[in-house]
This record gives sequence, structure tokens and C-alpha cells, in this order.
Amino acid sequence: MLFETSQLNPQDIYRLLVGGITPRPIAWISSLSKSGIANIAPYSFFNVASCNPPILWYSQVNPRVGGDKDTLVNLLDTGECVVHIVNAQLLEKMNLTCASLPADQSEFEFAQLEQCASYSVKPPSVKGALVRYECTLREVVRFSSLPMGGSAALLDVKTIFVDDSLWQGGFINQSDLNSVGKMGADFYSLTSNLIELSRP
Repeated sequence: MLFETSQLNPQDIYRLLVGGITPRPIAWISSLSKSGIANIAPYSFFNVASCNPPILWYSQVNPRVGGDKDTLVNLLDTGECVVHIVNAQLLEKMNLTCASLPADQSEFEFAQLEQCASYSVKPPSVKGALVRYECTLREVVRFSSLPMGGSAALLDVKTIFVDDSLWQGGFINQSDLNSVGKMGADFYSLTSNLIELSRP
């Protein structure tokens, strides 16, 4: 089948994009509002943009009513966040933080997430996350202000936390990390069945 995007509505395009571009890594991003409310939300439009300097990027799809989500509002206001890598043990807690809560309600409290102080930024970290990246905002690139349009945030990585149990021989042990990927609809993928291939 062929689909011409000019003939589709945004919701149909969304389903074709997220149903085919899989699995996607998940950035579970904590931030603080100007008034000090701790927010955390998952974003599966996420990856590495640069290693030198170290930069991550994530993109929000604008809500159907338009405007920015709390994470981007907080980033623009305070300039800091923590990007957590979601593993299978945290999957259900992460899913709870997808809830559409008012800006003055913390997802940490809603999902009963245990938090800890971050090293170099003010937003709290999820204590059980085995890998996390403490970041500051570099810039925001606006693609569209329309509902279901997008904005990408570039994040400078300041500090990287890796749980001692994962750091083996100078690498993050992929089996023990057990990270989760986002699939289409309400599906997730697990990394419990890994295949190792040496590069030619």
C-alpha cells in the first residue's frame, strides 16, 4: 500500500509513523516547574544527536488542543532536566506518568516514584533508574505550532549516571540494563532476547 501524506489527516500520519518506526528508545524526562513542581513524562521521539559535544534530542508532538507539554514548558523556564532510560522493572511506573495531569500535580507523587537528588541539575532523578543523563537545554527547534505538530529540544549532557552493577569492562551491560522500546499503539518491546553481531 502507498500513502500520500498530503491526502492524510495528522492522526493517520501519526499511526503510520509510530507503527513502522519501531522500536523507539524512550526518554523518561524529569523537570521542575518555576514553582518547584516535579514533573516526569516519557517521550519516544528521542535519540543521540552528537557525542562531541554530547547532545541528546527529544521531540514533543503538540497536544490536540495545541500548546506545549509540561516538560517543554519547564525546560524553557528553568533550562534543566534528567533523561532516564526505562527498563522492564520501571515500565508500569513509567506508563502511569503518561497520565494527563494538571501542571500543578506531580507525576512523581501520582506514580509513587521514589526520587533522589541529581548530581548537577535541580530536577530530581528516579532512584531506580539504572542509567540517566543530567542535561541543560541548548535550544528548541519549532516545526509547527499546530495540534500534532512538533518541537525538538536539544539537550547538552552534563553528567551521566550508570549503576555500578551495569558497568562491566568499560561498557554498559546491555542484558542487565534490560531497556524498553516503544512500539505502535499501546505496545512495548523488551530487550531480553539480544543478538550480538561483530561489525565487518
